Amino acid sequence: MPQHPWSRYVAVGDSFTEGIGDPEPRSPGGFRGWADRVAEVLSTSVPDFAYANLAIRGRLIQQIIDEQLQPALALKPDLISISAGGNNIIRPGSDPDHVASLLDGAVGRLRADGATVVVFTGPDIGATPVIGRTRGKVAIFNENVRALAHRHDAIVADMWGLTELRDPRMWAPDRLHFSPIGHTTVARMVLEALAVENELKPFRPEPLPRSSWRQARADDLGWAREHLVPWVIRRIRHQSSGDAITAKRPDYFI
Repeated sequence: MPQHPWSRYVAVGDSFTEGIGDPEPRSPGGFRGWADRVAEVLSTSVPDFAYANLAIRGRLIQQIIDEQLQPALALKPDLISISAGGNNIIRPGSDPDHVASLLDGAVGRLRADGATVVVFTGPDIGATPVIGRTRGKVAIFNENVRALAHRHDAIVADMWGLTELRDPRMWAPDRLHFSPIGHTTVARMVLEALAVENELKPFRPEPLPRSSWRQARADDLGWAREHLVPWVIRRIRHQSSGDAITAKRPDYFI
């Protein structure tokens, strides 16, 4: 007997769900990510299991609602994951309550046909340079996520409570997306939230080597040059990393 009841899984969202930070040349779009890993595990006990991933990097929550919800529903899934709002929250002047209200409406639409819906809290980014200043907004957003999940009987994948994500090895060099280790850790957490057993290996970290203050500052400056400045320039030019990018799995893949 299968260990779970789902046979059609659709993932919607932004770069987090697309799998950015977890390069895999053999995967569509060149990235793997936590959602692919979850789908791989779910497929092992359901012979005709199918998976689609509509997520596109850089998308704001309203874009996800406008561009991905109807195509997702048209696929008639019985399991949907939605992670949306993170790109809004880290922007100056954003209102976490408003972002959560948009997510509330989206989850209501996705639940209307009875599909199981998984929503995500944001991770604790307090130790992350620059965007760590939005930690309070993330916490407010997370409380809203838990409340809307309760209203709609959705499943919460709690990244805030995933303390392993505080390890810098969980993050890609841009310090904004997860590394392959981070994506695997998130996949294990999502499967646990779904009560699905898996054999994904947990991260067993060795102690980090001590770094001097001088080296840490040099690393911060290098990160700012390579990742932060381009991000700021895109904001000024109203550009997105997802411009001209299409969903990596727009239809079911079995």
